[in-house]
Amino acid sequence: MRAIVLLLAFLVSIPLPARATDDIAAAQSVIRSQEQAFSHDDAAAAYSYAAPEIQQMFRQPDIFMYMVQNNYAPVYRHKSFEFGEARAADGQIAQRVHIIDADGEAWEALYTLEEQPDGSLKITGCSLLKAGQAV
Repeated sequence: MRAIVLLLAFLVSIPLPARATDDIAAAQSVIRSQEQAFSHDDAAAAYSYAAPEIQQMFRQPDIFMYMVQNNYAPVYRHKSFEFGEARAADGQIAQRVHIIDADGEAWEALYTLEEQPDGSLKITGCSLLKAGQAV
């Protein structure tokens, strides 16, 4: 009996593949929308995709945009921006993005997103490393 309860608890904790696929597609849409906002220098739109915790750190869209321009230049301006591996579980998504920056350098970004109380997905973070660097 205990094994059945554990098995059921395990199965319930695994997201359904269709739901995970939908979550990943939604996350990619959010990331792509923010990437497009950066390319148009639309600080307000780019800021709107950031989670409330990020917005609290950077109280205004122009402050957020300045931070991205200076600390995430490959995200802000690039030659290519391609989605890689993604994982979704419990309303949280991790999405890798392969980036070639404006100078032709390869980068790996790891975006994290989280479902908000209103059901929307917002970007909670982005870690950026030159391709090939150890984490």
